[in-house]
Amino acid sequence: GDWDFWTDWKDRRLWVTVVPIVAVTFPAAVQAFAWGRYRLPWGATVCVLGLLFGEWVNRYFNFWGWTYFPVNFVFPSQLIPSAIIRDVVLLLSNSFTFTAVAGAMGWGLIFYSSNWPVIAPLHVPVEYNGMMMTLADLQGYHYVRTGTPEYIRMVEKGTLRTFGKDVAP
Repeated sequence: GDWDFWTDWKDRRLWVTVVPIVAVTFPAAVQAFAWGRYRLPWGATVCVLGLLFGEWVNRYFNFWGWTYFPVNFVFPSQLIPSAIIRDVVLLLSNSFTFTAVAGAMGWGLIFYSSNWPVIAPLHVPVEYNGMMMTLADLQGYHYVRTGTPEYIRMVEKGTLRTFGKDVAP
């Protein structure tokens, strides 16, 4: 969904919680089918490879081909290490229950660290017109998206975060 489209929405709070929870459902279903029917331990990885191929085709042709958004602004999340961990947990445990608990936990825990090398350069702070923002926010500021309410975004004007979720003035 939207949490995985835009680099300025790939933040350190909601993106790392929403995307892994939503993205684990189809690989888990394919993994259960492949293991339960054929005893093939790579169902989640094959599902994620197909999903990423479809997402790259979508992002390239729709976002770059139609609207000329830069591809580094709309790239999909890296899910392959998470799927490999889930498949390895199923292969070693031979248990759907253990895989549902430990494999899904491994899926969520490795998600952020496997995406960090790709997302880190976009979290570099820059100053633009007297405001401090990240490079991802600057991209979102220059490449304006549609004006429907779910796409209207606020560029944070401060950089000092509290222990809660908001920016301190």
